[in-house]
Amino acid sequence: MKFWISKMWESRLLSAAMIAMCSATQPLAAQTFSDELWNANQNVYDAILEHPFLTGMQDGSLPPDIFASYVVQDTLYLQAFADALTTAATKAPDRAWAKQLAADAQDSLEEERRLHREVFASLGISEAEAAKIDSTPNAFAYANFLIVTADHRPFAEVIAALLPCYWIYWEVGKALQSSGSPNPLYQAWIDTYIAPGYADTVTAVIQMVDSVAATADATTRERMHEHFRRSSSYEWLFWDAAYRSQTWPSR
Repeated sequence: MKFWISKMWESRLLSAAMIAMCSATQPLAAQTFSDELWNANQNVYDAILEHPFLTGMQDGSLPPDIFASYVVQDTLYLQAFADALTTAATKAPDRAWAKQLAADAQDSLEEERRLHREVFASLGISEAEAAKIDSTPNAFAYANFLIVTADHRPFAEVIAALLPCYWIYWEVGKALQSSGSPNPLYQAWIDTYIAPGYADTVTAVIQMVDSVAATADATTRERMHEHFRRSSSYEWLFWDAAYRSQTWPSR
């Protein structure tokens, strides 16, 4: 009996060793450039998820007036984002990419109109009131950064700067959906960013970034990292400005 047990364990240990050896020889999936970007900015994303604006949306405690301020700022931002996308489309090295980015620009403008029509009405904001509101310093800086980058930098850098807006909202939507929000308006916002169509759009832009990075030189890749991090940081600043009702010092 002892001999049989000894042989049984010897066989199991040998099998385990062989499995471990086979696993060790299996090539690990290569890390894409977009993986590098995300991993390098994981701390920014973590800070975004922990921001009281988003935790307040999730548990329903976010004051409606703060959400209203955010929505107004978002409509202003979307105009600039659409302009940057339109410029990016003219620089795209691939016709299909140019077509998608131009379509995304149009979608951004349509989303702006939807916000005016639906969300403003539910929040009690009139068109006239919204038109009087200026961008917060943080929102203005983010929009200006995207416009200037789109106008003056090559496509690889531009698409890296635009990617965080796509990707972070997708990830935030998935994270908040884990428990949802008791506030129907906030839940509708979450639903926007977990829709299958939006996931397809984000994935396509991620693939653009990986594709251009594959043939980019080291300097360009480093600048892509810089632009991605800058935009990611601006995403946090955008939510923070809305949460704190940020204003210009002179106003």
